[in-house]
Amino acid sequence: MSNSKVTQCPNEPLPEYAFIGRSNVGKSSLINMLTDRKSLAKTSGKPGKTQLINHFKINGNWFLVDLPGYGYAKVSKKSKKTFQKYITDYFEQRKQLICSFVLVDIRHEPQKIDMEFMEWLGENGIPFCIVFTKADKLKPAVIERNVKTYINKLLEGAWEEAPQNFITSSSKKIGREELLHYIADINTGFFTQTKG
Repeated sequence: MSNSKVTQCPNEPLPEYAFIGRSNVGKSSLINMLTDRKSLAKTSGKPGKTQLINHFKINGNWFLVDLPGYGYAKVSKKSKKTFQKYITDYFEQRKQLICSFVLVDIRHEPQKIDMEFMEWLGENGIPFCIVFTKADKLKPAVIERNVKTYINKLLEGAWEEAPQNFITSSSKKIGREELLHYIADINTGFFTQTKG
């Protein structure tokens, strides 16, 4: 189901996990890797392809939510403003949201827009994890160094401890099991609590 308004999103009381990141971070590829479907989320060389809130029901018991990226290269200011509004509306209003996964390209140094977005999530009490993408492009020692740089940068700010992070590569299926286990563990707690 795809919507541009939070009020039109599915009304089922199932846990939701939102995936978001800058344009071209590899979000669609990661979603396709997690769901083991080649074209569930549309991949494109053109940034800003996702322009709606997309809900995918997984195994009948949780929703994977594909959100528009932030920081588009080539969309008008008016469009950008609209996307930002329904991104913020989603995070502020969606009671079913359990956790969001903020995708970050591991090859680059911490970007201001990513740091600001995570800060905004923190200020609004929205739980999130960092998902480092494109790990297959770097050697293990460089991955470790870049993750450390990122975490240290976060801890320089208002964070007492760093959020959980995952290292992934869509092409090599790195991090798939870890991410899915993390979601499954939260879901187990969620459904136990609901029944209780």
